[in-house]
Amino acid sequence: MDPVEVARTGPGEYSLTLAAGTTEVDDLISELGHEPNGYFWEGIVELLVSTEVPALDGRFVSDPEGGAYFATGEDRQALDELAVLLRAVAADRDRLRRLVAHARATGLEFDD
Repeated sequence: MDPVEVARTGPGEYSLTLAAGTTEVDDLISELGHEPNGYFWEGIVELLVSTEVPALDGRFVSDPEGGAYFATGEDRQALDELAVLLRAVAADRDRLRRLVAHARATGLEFDD
């Protein structure tokens, strides 16, 4: 099952949803001392945007909750690009480890 979905929610409005607790890396997130919830994924999104895809900055609004990470906006392309990034991280234990290590090294705090 795909943990990330992008959908049209209205005329010119789109939403990305990552269902927390449904990814292949949930156990690793816990091993690394974090909660596999929407707030953790918000930190991952912040990190991805700041280090890998700064062109996405400001093109969507994050709205995490305990059970999911949500992003909304009018730019479907931005949300589709973010979905590709999140799917890759959600399926790659080594990449997630590197991202969390980078966050620690740079002082990024996860609000999980």
